[in-house]
Amino acid sequence: MTASLAQIRAQFPALQRQHRGHAVAYFDGPGGTQVPLAVVDAMRDYLLHHNANTHWAYPTSAETDAMLLAAREALADFLNASPREIVFANNMTTGTFHLARALGRGWGAGDEIVITDLDHHANVAPWRALERERGVTIRRVDVDPQRGQLDMGSLRAVLSPRTRLLAIGAGSNALGTINDVAEAARLAHAVGALVFVDAVHYAPHALVDVRAFDCDFLGCSAYKFYGPHVGVLYGREALLAALDVPKLEPAPDDVPDRLETGTQNHEGIVGAGAAVDFLASLGSGATRRQRLQSAFHALHEAGMSHLLSLWDGLAAIPGVTRYGPPPDQPRTPTIAFTVAGLGSEAVTRALVERGVFTSHGDFYAATIVERLGLADAGLVRAGAACYTSADEVDRLVAGVREIARRG
Repeated sequence: MTASLAQIRAQFPALQRQHRGHAVAYFDGPGGTQVPLAVVDAMRDYLLHHNANTHWAYPTSAETDAMLLAAREALADFLNASPREIVFANNMTTGTFHLARALGRGWGAGDEIVITDLDHHANVAPWRALERERGVTIRRVDVDPQRGQLDMGSLRAVLSPRTRLLAIGAGSNALGTINDVAEAARLAHAVGALVFVDAVHYAPHALVDVRAFDCDFLGCSAYKFYGPHVGVLYGREALLAALDVPKLEPAPDDVPDRLETGTQNHEGIVGAGAAVDFLASLGSGATRRQRLQSAFHALHEAGMSHLLSLWDGLAAIPGVTRYGPPPDQPRTPTIAFTVAGLGSEAVTRALVERGVFTSHGDFYAATIVERLGLADAGLVRAGAACYTSADEVDRLVAGVREIARRG
């Protein structure tokens, strides 16, 4: 990686925050990372110097067109796609509902959609809505709750010639599991089904490659990889062109514009492109994609080092239970745990007093948390990001140790 940890941390003003006399350690990245100066500067520059609506014959409108195209090209490099296959939305959830409604117009009774018990409900509810609206049948892929891994035998069993779509997460935002999306896509395509991938939690930690996944659609969110609150949807160009999407009659009917209903969040889109360039700036190579590959390789090594420290450190604390795959399995540097006798919110509040910010609850991955028997107490979740330090990891473990001892 071309930048040191100190150089990376210097780009995040949020890290200067103090709470109760402690420097804040942000382990809430799985719910949304902090934002570097370069991203905010790009958004500020757009709003102050180029702000306009699109496709008109005056300079700021032309500049807006160019900046949105540049952001689309950056996200295409990020996902290994074509710019014409990149669609922007308010967030991944909204984009997925929009896609589901468009696909669902051609489906009905007798058609089946496969979802998994490991997924965030943004990759469940849009497809469940078609169960009510179109009469499709939902099939579920089982999961091993203790290891937090999908049962691939269950996936094979529920796929059939009636399957129209498999909706699967690339990474679990609750447990950190990384799924074998390429194999799942192979199985789904073998029965003629489409594949939608939720890569929201995966994208900050492993470089997405939609060609290697061989997926038909994929969603992610820029605010999980150091950008603003903007959703990104990938779709194969031919499929995007054929979708029966709701749109205004005078609006463009070309891809990808035909899926972007109304005026978009221009400054957010510019910021999303800047977030990709920030990540690329951490690596080396002749192209942006190569720089991203270099950066993600280094970030993965750092993240897994933090995960191992968290995994082993928490294991040594009486009363602490860890959830999800062990570090030798495919996973992200996100760990979920509980402390005996304490709900997840109580643990999180106690850590806040030490300047350590974690998340608590079910993180909208409600099904797997219910399967773990923790619907009421919830999980504590801590995720490493590019700015996480070993000292912060030690502070988290020490804080949990003290909280568990006091009970």
